[in-house]
Amino acid sequence: MDLSSGQDERYTAAATEFGPAIARLARAYEAEADPRGDLIQDIHVALWRSLAAFDGRCSLRTWVYRVAHNTCASHVRQRRRWRGERGASLEALVTVADADDPEAAVGERRALERLMAIIQQLGSPDRQVALLYLEDLDAAAIGEITGLSAGAVSVKIHRLKAVLARRFAEGGRA
Repeated sequence: MDLSSGQDERYTAAATEFGPAIARLARAYEAEADPRGDLIQDIHVALWRSLAAFDGRCSLRTWVYRVAHNTCASHVRQRRRWRGERGASLEALVTVADADDPEAAVGERRALERLMAIIQQLGSPDRQVALLYLEDLDAAAIGEITGLSAGAVSVKIHRLKAVLARRFAEGGRA
């Protein structure tokens, strides 16, 4: 009897349901196409492996996001260690100037690019909260995935919204 068949079925169902969210998540963590493809593949491998231990104590959605975010966080840590980079906190973004030309026309696509650029500057915990919020998860669900309290998540979301509003209202300058 093949013990991995249940794992394969769970993986297929999870990849089908959450594949687009995994791709969006990878895009937010990795701007370059080739490394992003590698990251997506790494997420799927990690997801498949992890499903052997999935016991249903949380929802499949929570499990998938947790695995995906942990894989992305590891990817970013490795990349930053290799490049000698450091992520910014939400508070630091208030003082970091945006690289975009403030006089450029800002369409929907450009706004999304700016949003992703800002999110990519964040350190791991803040980035994770921001991305899960953009996936329309509430503070309780984000807290379950990240290990933060719902109150801490709400504070981070409030600060993120304030920073984003300020940066977009001021034409890209914090």
